[in-house]
Amino acid sequence: MPKYKNIEIPEKGKRITVKNKKLVVPAKPIIPFIEGDGIGRDIMKATIRVVDAAVEKSFKGKKKISWMEVYAGEKAFDVYKEWLPNETVDAIKHYYVALKGPLTTPIGGGFRSLNVSLRQIMTLYACVRPVNYYKGVGSPVVHPEKLDVVIFRENTEDVYSGIEWKKGTKDCKKVINWLNKNMKTNIRADSGLGVKPISVTGTKRLVRKAIQFAIDNKRRSVTLVHKGNIMKFTEGAFKDWGYELAVKEFRNKIVTEDELWGKYKGKMPKNKILINDRIADSIFQQVLTRPDEYDVLATPNLNGDYLSDACAAQVGGLGMAPGANMGDYIGLFEATHGTAPKYADKDVINPSSVILSAAMMLDYLGWVKAGEMIRKTMQKTIDKKTVTYDLHRQMKGAKKLGTTAFADQLIKNMR
Repeated sequence: MPKYKNIEIPEKGKRITVKNKKLVVPAKPIIPFIEGDGIGRDIMKATIRVVDAAVEKSFKGKKKISWMEVYAGEKAFDVYKEWLPNETVDAIKHYYVALKGPLTTPIGGGFRSLNVSLRQIMTLYACVRPVNYYKGVGSPVVHPEKLDVVIFRENTEDVYSGIEWKKGTKDCKKVINWLNKNMKTNIRADSGLGVKPISVTGTKRLVRKAIQFAIDNKRRSVTLVHKGNIMKFTEGAFKDWGYELAVKEFRNKIVTEDELWGKYKGKMPKNKILINDRIADSIFQQVLTRPDEYDVLATPNLNGDYLSDACAAQVGGLGMAPGANMGDYIGLFEATHGTAPKYADKDVINPSSVILSAAMMLDYLGWVKAGEMIRKTMQKTIDKKTVTYDLHRQMKGAKKLGTTAFADQLIKNMR
């Protein structure tokens, strides 16, 4: 058992392990959690209560999570005098599955983003964002119920790699001069520069995870989203490598869009998953106008960031959007919104994003019954119009609840 300076390991819990490339989950797994900054203090408390109730009611006491607090962000700085302690990263790696509240980006703390740092340090290469509608929630579109997608966004490459040079610096001038001289480019001297790496490795492991998810969950299609008509050797390559992976590793389970129309005359064969692709700007308008035609979306980093928030806007906003950052085995499940410090400790914020992320976590553990109970209870509670302020202002005749009271209502509505 590892020893930590400031992390208290639960006495009764056991560690999740990996055997034959699959998670082995004990009846009382130790799950690290990061409370989060700002509103994290409110929403994480509510979430743990809801999750514990769902597990208890689903499994009649035979299963139980042993929660273990680990630190990042402001609370970590208070405890360790650093924003992202090594033992927090080590603990998540060791226990494989964790839950995280929103984190601030420290000013002068040496990190562009704590969230990005966690993803890169632990090789959490897939940001997974399911987006679907809960009936009764306000929406800017006419038929939000038609949107039911799961976005797999590559998490470690693209312009988020952080390889860039500030305008006017010695290094920036050096790079510009070298490119203009040796590569015959025509970059203006007053430019800032950034590098956009997209690799075979990063692309294929992301697309592999998306297709396997589609197979495991009986989804209809996986769409490769790219801007390859312009960026041919990065995003165009993402598309090409995605198709290569699909055909090589999943040949008996997939049909490409070319094959659908050429070989099958437009009629999808049974028990197959369609692999197609769409240009990034096209998919943005199609998830508005034809959302029911899309299912699982696999995207490079920047496109996926925009697209996941744009989809979430149709179903009630980021307050209703769950998410996870995943590697081969590690799953870090998290709220998708920010820290909203002006609302911290006021017990008013909607905890649904992190609660639904925790439901994803339960699915990942194989405790699907408990995850489904949370989602059904969420719908039941919205049906009763007992909601937090962000949903209350969009619903006629609703009762406004605080964070704690909303969690109470969720627990009360569990069967």
